[in-house]
Amino acid sequence: MRIFTCTPVAFGGGGDFFARDSGLLCRGLQMLGVDSHAVMPGEASADDEADLIRTEYSNLESSEWWQSQGLDGVVLYAWGRPRFRKVASAIHHAGIQLILNQDNGGFISPLAGFSGWYMEQWIMTGHGASAAHLGAFLKQILRGLTIGLFLTDPLRAQHLKQGDFIACVSPAATKAYQRLCWFYGGRKLAKRVVMIPHPVETKFVFVDSPLPKLRQVVCVGRWQDHLQKRPLLMQSVLEHLLEDDQEVLIQIVGETTRELAEWHQSLRDDYRRRVHLRGRLDRAQLADVFCSSQIFYSPSAYESFGIAAAEALCCGCSVVGKDSVSMASFEWFISEQSGRLAATDDIQGHLNALTDELTSWKKGERNPDTLSEIWVSRLHADRVAQQILNFKL
Repeated sequence: MRIFTCTPVAFGGGGDFFARDSGLLCRGLQMLGVDSHAVMPGEASADDEADLIRTEYSNLESSEWWQSQGLDGVVLYAWGRPRFRKVASAIHHAGIQLILNQDNGGFISPLAGFSGWYMEQWIMTGHGASAAHLGAFLKQILRGLTIGLFLTDPLRAQHLKQGDFIACVSPAATKAYQRLCWFYGGRKLAKRVVMIPHPVETKFVFVDSPLPKLRQVVCVGRWQDHLQKRPLLMQSVLEHLLEDDQEVLIQIVGETTRELAEWHQSLRDDYRRRVHLRGRLDRAQLADVFCSSQIFYSPSAYESFGIAAAEALCCGCSVVGKDSVSMASFEWFISEQSGRLAATDDIQGHLNALTDELTSWKKGERNPDTLSEIWVSRLHADRVAQQILNFKL
């Protein structure tokens, strides 16, 4: 069997690309004996992996080029965007089974559910915290109800109708897309919507140890992104946690910004000794941090999936985040006694969720072996790839 993955954007093609999303799914398919390559436009670079095919963008819009590849299937990571509809159409007209990956929480149009879409615009434009944010929010609402409904949605519908399957990354996103596709093409199109999560590298797995997991919380993020990752909220929550819990340890992974370093230096000595700024870690080091920690905490305002949370689950961590339409996967992530969501999206709400989750670990209500077993079976690259083969069958 010969199945390719494709993203129509010229990303780098090195190890980082093959550690997630379309590159990692390609590797998962290879693990099952499938002849698989990843396809991207752009100039070849020295760090491109051998199983990456670079080609002219015009070839991606050519059914003849796709037909010449002799493929049984393609998983297209094009987010359902109208600008890539000709790529989807070319693959479809080449007679190749097409799975369209949708890397989002589902509320990409008012037609997917007006209240959820409205709330997500509010969150993603900064919660209206300033006049500028309020202006951006109102602009997004106006755009979605005009250009979105009358131009973007019809073109997106053309894109999605090319797929044999429309793959969403969480149960909540799947429900939203089913509503959306019912508007786009009735029951027939809505039935093509399925759930296929993003894959996780197989190195993320809980390795049993004679020592129990530490009473430790780990946070991973691009901390320079204040709007999405919300480092200021994280700092406030963790400082309160350190005050309330004299045993808890904190690991913060990701580029250490000047603001994060200054906050760390400002902590009391006994607090600072329990907070470790790890900076960027390689994948094996990150897996080790997860395996030694009890909880993965995400202060994010929004996540399309939350790959770091998924990796942590496979390493036997439970997860804590906020309860929101903009964190669609987290409702699923906590579904196996594997975490909890903050009842309110503020310092106290996040603090309560972390405190309660640490208590669950102390009471023996969380089992890292069980957590890892459940989420490895759902998220490891070869298990996600098997779902693709099941659709092929």
